[in-house]
Amino acid sequence: MGTPRILSGMRPTGKLHLGHYTGALENWVVQQNLTNPDGTRGCETCFLIADYHNLTTSLDTREIYQNTIEMLIDWLAAGIDPEKSPVFRQSQIKEHTELFLIFSMLITSSRLERNPTLKEQVRDLNMDSLTYGHLGYPVLQAADILLYKGTLVPVGEDQIPHVEITREIARKFNSHYPHPQSGPVFVEPEPKITKFSRLVGLDGKAKMSKSLGNTILLSDGPEDVMKKMRNAVTDTEKIRRNDPGRPEVCTVFSYHSRFSAPDTIASIAKDCRSGALGCVDCKKMCAAAISLELEPILEKRHNFASDPDTVRDILLEGERKAKTIARHTMGEVRAAMNLGEQ
Repeated sequence: MGTPRILSGMRPTGKLHLGHYTGALENWVVQQNLTNPDGTRGCETCFLIADYHNLTTSLDTREIYQNTIEMLIDWLAAGIDPEKSPVFRQSQIKEHTELFLIFSMLITSSRLERNPTLKEQVRDLNMDSLTYGHLGYPVLQAADILLYKGTLVPVGEDQIPHVEITREIARKFNSHYPHPQSGPVFVEPEPKITKFSRLVGLDGKAKMSKSLGNTILLSDGPEDVMKKMRNAVTDTEKIRRNDPGRPEVCTVFSYHSRFSAPDTIASIAKDCRSGALGCVDCKKMCAAAISLELEPILEKRHNFASDPDTVRDILLEGERKAKTIARHTMGEVRAAMNLGEQ
């Protein structure tokens, strides 16, 4: 089967928050650095800046380049190594749109309308109408993954339906257009669920989202983290300091579960239930644990932010590598479809 290849990406919305980190980014770094017993890489990794996907919910592209750079800096600061993992913009690889066009002929609009993730997004964004491009979002995502022969796709649970659409498209293409020499052009990718696929926002009502103002950014220093943590929702029934609490319903405790040490988590749960630990002290401990993990990221982020030429060069080199892979795949696609020179 060869070495698994992971293709994953994010829309460039600017600086990233803890939800991005726990839901995707830290998992990307782990997969990037996996090694086999013989020292070879456990996975090949490619990471996509999905700037075309931004257009599904906003046509405003004035800040898209700066948002791209801010996001890329966060990727690099968190441990993405461009020597191991090409990073590139979707819009700079024309083969994405070419394969998207071909794949759009292989799936019906009724199938796309049944996509539960799309229905949830339309509801959450209070959308009155749906564009053709937004309806076809999973088809472009399929082109993103299959263009680089991705075999594993790290996703949250809400993205599993999109991966299933990718698998359906791969099957249909392979059935209609087997390559004359090598047979199936595409391998059906498998979803790889991340352990912390969702991190609830500070308001306790929804996952972290900058549009909701309930985030802690990877670029936040200790003072900012503490300031934001003061407003985090806790157990609504724990009104006074000595009241017994319910850590299982507390937003702050859910952060402890990820960022604090195991013995600290157990102690906090015990003291919260007994009323020995108040919410103010609990929040201070949580903010300190988060800031401790962000400390090396902040240092690296500062270094990259102060050297924009290096960041730009990393992006351009990643795009050069991505174009090589994309051109090879499209050559196989055209040969299988009998398009081009005879």
